[in-house]
Amino acid sequence: MPDDRSDSQTPGKDTASPVIRIAGRGPVQPAQVLAHLRGYWDSIRHGRAVPTRADVQPAGIREGLDFAFILERIAPGAARFRLAGRHLVDLMGMEVRGMPLCSVLNAGSRGRLSDVLDTVFKGPQIAELTLLSLPGYGRPELHGHMLILPLRSDLGDVTRALGCLVTAGEIGRGPRRFDIVADKVEPVIAGARVLTPQPSDHELAESQELWRASDPFIGRTRASVTPAPDLPPTPEERRALFRVIPSDPSG
Repeated sequence: MPDDRSDSQTPGKDTASPVIRIAGRGPVQPAQVLAHLRGYWDSIRHGRAVPTRADVQPAGIREGLDFAFILERIAPGAARFRLAGRHLVDLMGMEVRGMPLCSVLNAGSRGRLSDVLDTVFKGPQIAELTLLSLPGYGRPELHGHMLILPLRSDLGDVTRALGCLVTAGEIGRGPRRFDIVADKVEPVIAGARVLTPQPSDHELAESQELWRASDPFIGRTRASVTPAPDLPPTPEERRALFRVIPSDPSG
């Protein structure tokens, strides 16, 4: 082992610490990470349409472990993180376990995520999202990809999912939230019918309620609208309708 004092005692010598490149830790290749996770999910199916949560082992996704997560469905179109890799923690600047999946997106894209996520569990089917985080102070533009693969719980229902969120480039200041640029869904069995993401019944009812609230005449029948009374045509006839109320002398 070389003596680390030699360089520090030589006048004019650059004493800055050298950059050490670790083998196998080069630039992240999002397509490679997604393909690795998709291949692992396929390998644990064992002839079934959807594998179980118990089939997923961290050792099997070693190459993509930092980017991987496990979801739990908590409501139609909604899921939360049960487990999450280090990359998600770095993106959000906090521990994300227990947080909803939509927390990594900007508000304008959360509705679409809900629609897509609902088809993952209902289909079941596979979803892939293309993401973009716009630049800001201390935040360079960041492109990302998310893959969501359905899993069965211990009870046999499709309420779990294996996924990953991978980005390439500098993260900058967290939290980094994304917009959905594009999304793609496909069935777990080739050739099966694709369940197209649609707004949920709750979202439709909510939008209809907001629309009705914006117009007071929506939903009112003709009989419920009281017509204005017909007034006499001339001032004299209108004055004849006034009634004089005498004042109380004791008041």
